[in-house]
Amino acid sequence: MGNLFCCVQVDQSTVAIKERFGRFEDVLEPGCHCLPWFLGSQLAGHLSLRLQQLDVRCETKTKDNVFVNVVASIQYRALADKASDAFYKLTNTRTQIQAYVFDVIRASVPKLNLDDVFEQKTEIAKAVEEELEKAMSAYGYEIVQTLIVDIEPDEHVKRAMNEINAAARLRVAANEKAEAEKILQIKRAEGEAESKYLSGLGIARQRQAIVDGLRDSVLGFSVNVPGTTAKDVMDMVLVTQYFDTMKEIGAASKSSAVFIPHGPGAVRDVATQIRDGLLQATH
Repeated sequence: MGNLFCCVQVDQSTVAIKERFGRFEDVLEPGCHCLPWFLGSQLAGHLSLRLQQLDVRCETKTKDNVFVNVVASIQYRALADKASDAFYKLTNTRTQIQAYVFDVIRASVPKLNLDDVFEQKTEIAKAVEEELEKAMSAYGYEIVQTLIVDIEPDEHVKRAMNEINAAARLRVAANEKAEAEKILQIKRAEGEAESKYLSGLGIARQRQAIVDGLRDSVLGFSVNVPGTTAKDVMDMVLVTQYFDTMKEIGAASKSSAVFIPHGPGAVRDVATQIRDGLLQATH
């Protein structure tokens, strides 16, 4: 009906291309327009001014000979003031953009190692955007944004990278565990050394107390019992302690103590050794 009354409607965010006898005449803005078809005017087509997105998947090789799939997301739109160029100069806009993306990615990625590709994807996206902006502006299109949304190495490469990362983390964990065990051993050794030092001090004080006690006993007995010598007193003390020890052993139900040599005559040898040690300590 609109064509019958020479009226056409152009939707919002869209422009229409008007031709007269097959030649471009005007760009029609959104709204209602008169199009006298009987005078040779006609619509060649419509052009959307909305933001469009194109995802391009490109396979290429890195500098260290790893094949990767790089996925670039291109956001673009036609310029209203260059609608005629955007409509007439390109037959397939998406194919043209894809070709430029392939060209830039396959020129940039082979210069980088795989790890650098992940780190410098922003620079790759910027290079793609600059090249597209320079090329597509001549055809009436604006490149709004270019993003590298995904970098996919081969599955075997990803598995190897994960294994390398896992091995590195295990190595760090092993080092940390070894350091922890080293610290524990050092602390344990320091504790044992301190314990042995204090135990040695205790034994030394115990022996000193025993020597002092025996000396006082000998001196006191010699004073109270005239005519006795220190040797007589020491022998008597040792014999008394010997029988006290034997009594305690006999009283125990389960005793594993063994005296070598055994017998009262052995007390003389023990007395001689203790007396010599007492005299050396006194001096």
